[in-house]
Amino acid sequence: MDMITGMRTFVATVETGSFTAAADRIGISNKLASKYIAQLEDHLSVRLLHRTTRTLSLTDAGQRYYPRCARLLEDFDALEGAVRDDSKALKGILRLAAPTTFGELYVQPLVRQFRQQHPDLAIELRLSDRFIDLADEGFDLAIRIGTLDDSSLIARKLAVTELWAVASPDYLAANTPPETPRHLNGCQCIQDTNLRSGGAWPFLINGQMQKIAVNGGYMVNSALAVRDLVVAGEGIGLCPDYVVTQDVTAGNLERVLADYPSSSLDIHSVYLDARYMPAKVRVFLDFLAGRFKGLTDWQSLRE
Repeated sequence: MDMITGMRTFVATVETGSFTAAADRIGISNKLASKYIAQLEDHLSVRLLHRTTRTLSLTDAGQRYYPRCARLLEDFDALEGAVRDDSKALKGILRLAAPTTFGELYVQPLVRQFRQQHPDLAIELRLSDRFIDLADEGFDLAIRIGTLDDSSLIARKLAVTELWAVASPDYLAANTPPETPRHLNGCQCIQDTNLRSGGAWPFLINGQMQKIAVNGGYMVNSALAVRDLVVAGEGIGLCPDYVVTQDVTAGNLERVLADYPSSSLDIHSVYLDARYMPAKVRVFLDFLAGRFKGLTDWQSLRE
């Protein structure tokens, strides 16, 4: 057994969940797949998999080994593909992470469009508002909104989103609309706990960005939930424009405090600094850049 074969067998076993499925994927026998894993473990002097009669699971060592092993194999395949100039047909699995709301609204439709062009490529889309470590968790790239904290990643700017203060016509008819951000203290405000500003909303006042403390009966961790509550007339919300643009255009919501801009947040695609970038990652990054180029209407990303 060579190391590449052993590593490839291990990754296939983890991703399929059994020696039999892994053997089918890489075209060897079930017995040989089990043998290669055992030889790899002997070489590393650690156990990578817990084995029972019914299940396989990763050991602690296996959990550390798998994402880096998968990454090395992708780099190896990308190197061979670059030498052979064999990047026209994208294959394998592209692993992508994105924030939940933005991912549901726009990344998922884009993924579907991309896969229609590359049907042999499988795509794993992980939607989560928590920080996902690309290297440790085995992801190829991520979409991130806001300040980038991880300097080890390469970032490619896609777009900018603005935070809009919005309310329903019914709410504004029944309550005194705020004339300045400081008047929000007397309003019912729906807080998105995912915003870094928390219970203090940022507004540009007299040329300076200031945070205004707000109060209300709802605190939720979803921009879509904020939007739904605002449409229902429960109060004023601070939402990314990509969530509420259509509602404002349709008249379901109205912007308030439009003369006091709130924060603008950059949207980036981020990826690991790989010497040999897999073709699937490079082509998808170019696809994203093309779809976001000159963006003037969020809805166009879904079409």
